[in-house]
Amino acid sequence: MKYNNSKNTVKALGIDLAKQSFQLHGVDKNSIIVLTKKLTRNKLSQFVAQLPPCLIGIEACSGSNYWVRVFERYGHTVRMIAPQFVKPFVKSNKNDAADAEAICEAVQRPSMRFVPAKSVEQQDIQSLHRIRSQAVARRTAQANQIRGLLMEYGIIIPKGISYVRKEIPCILEDASNELTVIFRDLLDDLYNEMVHLDDRVEILENKLKIICKENENCQRLLTIPGVGLLSATALVAAIGDINVFKNGRELAAWLGLVPRQHSTGGKPTLLGISKRGDTYLRTLLIHGGRTVVRVAEKYQDKRNTWIKQLDTRRGKNITAVAVANKNARIAWALLTKQTTFQLGMI
Repeated sequence: MKYNNSKNTVKALGIDLAKQSFQLHGVDKNSIIVLTKKLTRNKLSQFVAQLPPCLIGIEACSGSNYWVRVFERYGHTVRMIAPQFVKPFVKSNKNDAADAEAICEAVQRPSMRFVPAKSVEQQDIQSLHRIRSQAVARRTAQANQIRGLLMEYGIIIPKGISYVRKEIPCILEDASNELTVIFRDLLDDLYNEMVHLDDRVEILENKLKIICKENENCQRLLTIPGVGLLSATALVAAIGDINVFKNGRELAAWLGLVPRQHSTGGKPTLLGISKRGDTYLRTLLIHGGRTVVRVAEKYQDKRNTWIKQLDTRRGKNITAVAVANKNARIAWALLTKQTTFQLGMI
């Protein structure tokens, strides 16, 4: 359905993104509906280019960062909203028109939280991380398959990919293990594929090293104990504009490193960490925290004393999460103040 009002009166526009079909819902300054339209992918850019500058809301989903860049090129203000924040505004049954209307309503709320858009450079770094993560997962699966198949032939390899790398050449050369010619060929192919994945992971990590070396923010983050190559580049790729976060706790909460709340009647109740946000990035920070906890006994400074005391009281897992939380806050401070980490800062 189209409204007779001129499209020049559109002040807020909600767009339900998809692959080929896009639903639009626009309102004027008085929140009166002036536009409902369904467009194909080829016509969307042309239509939005003809609109006067307005506020456009879209859900954070696959392809949303691309559309943010396209719409901003035409002078519009674009805001991405997490799908879970749009859902409460959907009336009755779910369909494209209802979703577009809900997005339009949500983007106008003064207290709404928005998802920061990623630049092309950030997406490049994130793509490297995603491809590397998949290659590592495939390599682990390959090693587990090799160990499982050899177990059926009575040959046991201990857990750990390093043992697979070490033992397979010896097993292939050992003529006394009674492996058939057919299985030896299969095992050799599996091993060569795992070696190829090793090389693939190394190439991707070398690309990340080059990016990290050329990026000042990555170099600042590397000065934090427990933050390495992967954590630093992943943080830069995920955050982009650090000014989106008011303080370090907001960044930690965005990463899901703060306690969940279930408070009522004035009685605060804190649970485990919320585990919201980017699971991959949170995992990297927690693994980095575990490394710091493991070597804390070697140092006597204030930070490591706190880590050792917390480890004694709560255990290594909770301590690792606490260190990850603190590192997230320190990262916010370093990126905001454009400085490097010093032990005297905490």
